[in-house]
Amino acid sequence: MRHNNSRNVGNAINLRMLCKVLGQLLLVETAFMVLPLLVCLANRESDAWAFVIVMVITAMTGAAMNFLSHPRYHILRRRDGLLLASVAWVAFSLFGMLPFILCETRLNVSEAFFEAMSGFTTTGATVIRDVESCGKGILLWRALTQWIGGLGIILFTLTFIPTLNNSSSLMMFHAEATGITHDKLGARIAKTARRLWSLYAMLTILLVAVLWAGPMDLFDSVCHAATCISTGGFSTHNESIAAFESPYVMAVLSVFMFIGGISFSLIISAFRYSWKVFLRNDVFKTYVMIVAVFYVFIVFAIVNGGQYKGWQSITVDPLFHIVSALTSTGFGAGNYEGWGFLALTMTFFMMFVGACAGSTTGGLKIDRFLFLVKNMLFVMRRYVRPRLMKTVNINGQSVEPEKANEIVAYISLFTILIVIGGVVLVAQGFPIVDAFFSSVSCVANNGLGAGVTGITGSYDFLPSSGKWLMSFLMLAGRLEIISLIAVFSPSFWRAL
Repeated sequence: MRHNNSRNVGNAINLRMLCKVLGQLLLVETAFMVLPLLVCLANRESDAWAFVIVMVITAMTGAAMNFLSHPRYHILRRRDGLLLASVAWVAFSLFGMLPFILCETRLNVSEAFFEAMSGFTTTGATVIRDVESCGKGILLWRALTQWIGGLGIILFTLTFIPTLNNSSSLMMFHAEATGITHDKLGARIAKTARRLWSLYAMLTILLVAVLWAGPMDLFDSVCHAATCISTGGFSTHNESIAAFESPYVMAVLSVFMFIGGISFSLIISAFRYSWKVFLRNDVFKTYVMIVAVFYVFIVFAIVNGGQYKGWQSITVDPLFHIVSALTSTGFGAGNYEGWGFLALTMTFFMMFVGACAGSTTGGLKIDRFLFLVKNMLFVMRRYVRPRLMKTVNINGQSVEPEKANEIVAYISLFTILIVIGGVVLVAQGFPIVDAFFSSVSCVANNGLGAGVTGITGSYDFLPSSGKWLMSFLMLAGRLEIISLIAVFSPSFWRAL
């Protein structure tokens, strides 16, 4: 009967089913808040009451949406999935911002929404100037927002809500997944999602253990493991990783940030079959090559600029910075602005490009960058040999004209959003370099800053309009722009 009813509804958006799923998601978010509440209670922090209040509000809202929604059919179609992929991130941020408003940090609405959106999109930009003044409960919540958003809210939903394991799940998976190369690991998306989250959790636990073995205590290890493997970049210290003054911590985080920049599907394939899958993957090989090439240039900039201060300054420091910028993690561990304009320009480029598709990173993604390079070379060859018939291949698969047009459209929109953000920040009084650096940082979900938003800076002096704009840019970058813009088009709502 449900199947027949679903046939008769045409293309109407299933709002009741969307409300039910969003209610279930809010209940999941409430469950995650238990952890910072326990930390508050263990440390006798007054923020415990804030988390209790927020949990009651979130749980009651989620329960009402879940149990009072009575959908006529339980299938989410293409447009339903696109809408859910956008609304879920906003809903998580709206309720996730409440602890920042009610706890002792006392952020206003625009600041709290910015902080929550920065967390869930794993951007890592912050409006909290003195992070060390925050209680441990709120610090853990900041870390958890990034860990939840690392692989994606929808992917988490597909793992634990069997109702969505139907024909619409693949579309929702693609709406939230990053890049142009999405590899399924199983016949059902739910199975794929469980494998990805299992790997994600195991890497997090391993990183906690390795960091705890060094100079970090258990709390710092948990927080930085959550924000490292998710390539988010929130830290428990104002000076970020530089506060630990430890080459060991920097080296460990560099390795795990690099892993976070690899397609998780590719990592699982390597475990299931052979490590040689890395050698056959064009995107991974390009990823390694970019790190190697930029390492040479950054070291040259350091030495040429008179910034050589021993072996660490030309080994651990540049590698940490390169991986942090390329994977959109945004951890800071030194004055990279002091390395000169060449290093700052290369950092901007790395933030723009990002790492591999299917990872937890932001940015353009290496697969799209690789397509641009290969397509440019193909056009140049075809200009000399007009009869040359050949297609651009990524990982052995031909990029069809429709997909090529989508890539060009995405790159254009990505660049336009960066320009819009930069121009608005300049109009609000930012220096031009700082403005465009901050804009690409938000659109690429990176979090690194320059000048006023550098390693010890924050976005707290932005006017409210600037914070809301940057929040939108972070969301657009995380959802890869096109799926978010589609929701705002009139044709999307025409059949409602």
